[in-house]
Amino acid sequence: MIKIAPSILGADFGNLEREIKELEELNIEILHLDMMDGNFVPNITFGPDQIKNLRPKSKMIFDVHMMVQDPDRFIPRIAEAGADIITIHQEATTHLHRSIQLIKSTGVKAGVVLNPATPPETLQYILEDIHMVLLMTVNPGYGGQKFIPVMTEKIAKTREMISSYPIDLQVDGGINDVTAKQCIEAGANILVAGSYVFNGDKKENIRKLLGENER
Repeated sequence: MIKIAPSILGADFGNLEREIKELEELNIEILHLDMMDGNFVPNITFGPDQIKNLRPKSKMIFDVHMMVQDPDRFIPRIAEAGADIITIHQEATTHLHRSIQLIKSTGVKAGVVLNPATPPETLQYILEDIHMVLLMTVNPGYGGQKFIPVMTEKIAKTREMISSYPIDLQVDGGINDVTAKQCIEAGANILVAGSYVFNGDKKENIRKLLGENER
């Protein structure tokens, strides 16, 4: 089943509670929360305190994508703030296995993110320990970027690699009605979309993203 995970960065922050309520009314199950540190990526967004403040306002799964150098510093606080799954960049931690075990020790599901130029083979010895692989289909740090076409090949390769494991394959970056179809056909089952979901009619935008997989 294909799922949409709207990125909160695309929402109207002046009416955030209303935006979240509208997503829930559309049966969205996953809210994607991008945490950026101004170091691993050039942008800065919110952190544990903001996630904690949002938690009482929604029953959706909080999918926290940490674009943070040395994520171990924040993992316990993110978990305590209310994350349901934490994904960390393979490129941002020196000891990936240790970081994954730290996430799991908090009772939260763990995932790994790969930047566009990072090959999926880097996950070979961690697959038994994770619940999700997130493939960046743009370079991380900014919204509104164009999808990198060669990433469909990487999605297909990763899907083949994880096929014998109960792992979700999520994609993030430049997702619209056209690229969503390409990602689904390549093997992705969770699509992160920010501006595409929130700009205009959310119901119609989500329907277009799901295509033939319309709920």
